[in-house]
Amino acid sequence: MKRISDIDSNFRVNTELKKDGLSFYDIEKDPFSVYGIFKEDGKYRRLPEKVAKSISERVYHLHTNTAGGRVRFRTNSRRIAIIARMDHLGKMPHFAFSGSCGLDLYAREKNEDIYCGTFMPNLDIANGYESIMELPDDKTKDITINFPLYSDIIDLYIGIDSHAALGKAESYRRSKPIVFYGSSITQGGCASRPGNSYQSILSRQLNCDYINLGFSGAAKGEDEIADYIKDLDMSVFIMDYDHNAPSLEHLEKTHGKMFQKIREKKKDLPILILSRPKFYLDDDEKKRYAVIRRTYEIAFSAGDSNVYFLGGKSLMALAKDDGTVDNCHPNDLGFYSMAAAIGKVLKKII
Repeated sequence: MKRISDIDSNFRVNTELKKDGLSFYDIEKDPFSVYGIFKEDGKYRRLPEKVAKSISERVYHLHTNTAGGRVRFRTNSRRIAIIARMDHLGKMPHFAFSGSCGLDLYAREKNEDIYCGTFMPNLDIANGYESIMELPDDKTKDITINFPLYSDIIDLYIGIDSHAALGKAESYRRSKPIVFYGSSITQGGCASRPGNSYQSILSRQLNCDYINLGFSGAAKGEDEIADYIKDLDMSVFIMDYDHNAPSLEHLEKTHGKMFQKIREKKKDLPILILSRPKFYLDDDEKKRYAVIRRTYEIAFSAGDSNVYFLGGKSLMALAKDDGTVDNCHPNDLGFYSMAAAIGKVLKKII
């Protein structure tokens, strides 16, 4: 049987990277700026390794997934290439490989980030891949490349035309990051590509930095993660771990406690509390919603003017039950709906 790529050339993935006329640069060196992740002991991480180990084995396994990682630079190159070295690949039946393992590119023009394409991985990659794309012109642009949501990158090299200019991208207008904590949905499952996670959408709309602390199946509101988050220098904290609380009792025990830990350290920090992004709730989900809503109501009733709440119906208002791939993880429409609802609140806050 023929492959679809043999029938339709638009589905073909080009794995042959001709390096003639390209110069490659390590993103750890100037003028590149890396956001959302940092390098420690040769690996990109979202948490310090010591902190990840202290939380749980699952968080330790996931903290090197590069969800929320970005590299930014300025160039007038017509061609941009990547060489990505990877040592873990997220392959799942309900998650596009371009989202779990791919990188995508945006070029900023006239104060708007324009999607230019995805560095598309082949399904048979093992230790990383190479890819190249051609931009429509040679105007100078600020480039943002988003890292994979469910894979680990060890090293990334950017290639541009050897004669092209290379410089530092403009900093985010809001440089103090928004911190997101939560489940697989927070991590980005199941966006078709990294730039379609709801945090990435919000980052482009608000021109703001962010940190993604979503841990698939492993966000349980532990004291250790709360103690780490409360010391971060951030503009807003958004908490959403309903899905990963193993029981209603666990949620009752930890949800308000996590909020209070962060509030005690950050008296004036805006905190946005989310329930699970689902439009239609069953009886158990309604009980969980009540627990999460109660955290907000207690704080607000006590005079906290920097606490906010969004329920799942609001988050999925534009998508309803067409917004997921499996009645849990949002598809691109679901993430767009979430970003629209959260964006309205963030615009009031920041």
